[in-house]
Amino acid sequence: MDLLSITGILVGVGAILLGVVLDGGDIGSLLNVPALIIVFGGTLGATLLQFPPVIFIRSMKMLSWVLMPKEGNLLAQIDKVVYWSNMARKDGLLGLENALPEEKDPFIRKGLQLLVDGNDADAIRDILELDMYAKENMGIQAAGLYEAMGGYAPTIGILGAVMGLIHVMQNLTNPELLGQGIATAFVATIYGVGSANLVFLPVANKLKTHVQELTQVREILAEGIIAIADGENPRNIKLKLGGYLHDAYEDKD
Repeated sequence: MDLLSITGILVGVGAILLGVVLDGGDIGSLLNVPALIIVFGGTLGATLLQFPPVIFIRSMKMLSWVLMPKEGNLLAQIDKVVYWSNMARKDGLLGLENALPEEKDPFIRKGLQLLVDGNDADAIRDILELDMYAKENMGIQAAGLYEAMGGYAPTIGILGAVMGLIHVMQNLTNPELLGQGIATAFVATIYGVGSANLVFLPVANKLKTHVQELTQVREILAEGIIAIADGENPRNIKLKLGGYLHDAYEDKD
């Protein structure tokens, strides 16, 4: 559970609501169904028009990463590569076949299978790099959906404000309807700007960060698997991969 994300949401929304109360306003005044439908319905419609179904579905699945990110423990991955290296040194590359059933990650399974099949280091590098950057590109595209929503929402909010003002102008002779139109106009703007800057854009950047972290984990795994294919010493592999941690990796031998 990412407590920092939860804290960010609570602080951001809470600060706005607290400001309204301290200013003598009523929180209930921020609840406006027409404005809600205009802003979020319009934003969703524009987003569905821009993105193909596969990216939309992937972005919905990735949304959970904001609160429950995928684990990418770099130290654990380095230790895992060193373990494979020692296994290959002791039992040969075919011995790594015993490690395949233990791995659920398709990327890891592909890398180990390439080793077991006796592929050379260059072939393994080409295949794993292609797989790695394809996965990164798909993740960035999915995160870009929320970035697009963050661009549409304020504009749709302004559109809602204009529609509210049109309603006001059409009912200048009927004071009872003026308040509703004015409320829709201003609340729609709040919904648009607020959702973009408190939700959509932060979510997009958070997901991009997680995608980059997962890519770094795959880089470590790929480099380790390639080093095993080259027959490098397990200790040298450990030192090489430790460079990804910016000198933070401690020798645990």
